[in-house]
Amino acid sequence: MTSDGHDLRHHGDAEVRGAAPGLVDLAVNVRSGTPPEWLKARLAASLDTLAAYPDGRAARAAVAAHHGLPVERVLLTAGAAEAFVLLARALRVRRPVVVHPQFTEPEAALRDAGHEVGRVLLRESEGFRLASAAVPEDADLVVIGNPTNPTSVLHPAAEIARLARPGRVLVVDEAFLDAVPGEPEALVGRTDVPGLVVLRSLTKTWGLAGLRVGYVTAAPDVIALLERAQPLWPVSAPALVAAEVCVSPLAQEEAADAAVRIAADRDHLVAGLAGLGSVSVVGGARAPFVLVRVPTQVREPLRERGFAVRRGDTFPGLGQEWVRVAVRDRETTDRFLTELGKVLAEG
Repeated sequence: MTSDGHDLRHHGDAEVRGAAPGLVDLAVNVRSGTPPEWLKARLAASLDTLAAYPDGRAARAAVAAHHGLPVERVLLTAGAAEAFVLLARALRVRRPVVVHPQFTEPEAALRDAGHEVGRVLLRESEGFRLASAAVPEDADLVVIGNPTNPTSVLHPAAEIARLARPGRVLVVDEAFLDAVPGEPEALVGRTDVPGLVVLRSLTKTWGLAGLRVGYVTAAPDVIALLERAQPLWPVSAPALVAAEVCVSPLAQEEAADAAVRIAADRDHLVAGLAGLGSVSVVGGARAPFVLVRVPTQVREPLRERGFAVRRGDTFPGLGQEWVRVAVRDRETTDRFLTELGKVLAEG
């Protein structure tokens, strides 16, 4: 799907699909070295239950308890992407608005469902930061990511909450927030913001993109509406096991430790990029990736040198001078920076 020249259905996995062995993936924002061995073991054990239809009650209750919510405020989904489709199909809205640049699947799902979608484009000159006054007052559905993909900007929860209105659905994609130490600015678990819908994913921190598991938190009437739009048994038995164990205290401790390591590795990446001189990084990055402006085309030369980065021009509000780079360990980052420096030197 394209809109105004932007390929809304292009995602990071396209940069590495069918790639030659040895290509280093800096295009997909899944934590490297995942899933951990203990999670693989739990998933493997769940295969003995495949003869039975999935029963999501325990996983749903575990997620709800983790966020201090009643179960009727939680819906498990086949990844956060399914939640965008459910919202687009189930909600009766007149003027949906998506705050860009951000993950393009929400707009694609809305367009597929027949909606005419408005856009609010955040400005590079303002650090791609949200100003709630920029959103049209008559928008009855607003979608924003926090931290935002691909800018890595973490918006203040208070500024996002200012978008709430009676009669408006406010959708906040928090798919990367568990990769931010302490999860500051989180809105998940809040019940005092009218019309709030929060999406979470287990894909990024736990390396479960192929398993498809995420969840939605919202008011009970919204959850009921979305649930009626789901097919029967939408989340597989192994995915339900993942949802339950990944919100356990031990898993959350591991996730918190990983978030701290990612933050340190991101700082190393940002410092290295700054040392190249001819590139600029969007300031205040808080997610496990950074958005970089480059003075010349670098994707193909980098790929020839063994590194895949995510093109930025498929995101509304960005052009061909932008690439997104995932945070990896320091050794990998140093090798990437060396090759990027060579590409830039060659012009």
